[in-house]
Amino acid sequence: MEITTTYAIETLGTIAFAIAGSFAALQRRLDPFGVLIIAFVTSIGGGTVRDLLLGDTPVAWMRNVNYCLLILVTSIITIFFKNHIKKFKVTLFLFDSLGLGLFTLVGIQKGLDFGLGPGICIALGTITACFGGVIRDTLLNTIPLIFRKEIYATTCIVGGILFFTLNYFKVPSQITQISVISTIFLLRVIVVRYKLSLPKY
Repeated sequence: MEITTTYAIETLGTIAFAIAGSFAALQRRLDPFGVLIIAFVTSIGGGTVRDLLLGDTPVAWMRNVNYCLLILVTSIITIFFKNHIKKFKVTLFLFDSLGLGLFTLVGIQKGLDFGLGPGICIALGTITACFGGVIRDTLLNTIPLIFRKEIYATTCIVGGILFFTLNYFKVPSQITQISVISTIFLLRVIVVRYKLSLPKY
């Protein structure tokens, strides 16, 4: 994956999660500062945990202030247009699903950059994609999606397996990226649409 492509994917993921975090905060009727904080932790939470595990400090958003500015602008735009979008739940779900796919890919690539094996890379992709949502839901006093009945982290793991499978067969990188993002997004939509879940014990 080229550096420019990685940056573009991470930027799109940041925007997607900033919107998802903003809508989650708006559902709880937080003030603008609260919306910004929730958008911020949703966007950078998973990447921060990933970078700390890798010992890659200062973490990414501290080295590149553009991420913070991007989250700020996205949050303001989301607040401004909130009255034009009635179905907060659907909007939150779609952008959250898109962010899952984008950030899973970013986390996997970061693991590869550090020379780590496929299993650890998939774990890092899952952490990058999911832990921002965990922090968001915790701050909003909600049981995080990853711990509930919905299949959430599993879609990231499936996407990670697909990534390394396509790499093994030397599929072009751009096709691999699009396939992984699309698969995670569609799996998440299917899971919620048909109310699929992992077995309970």
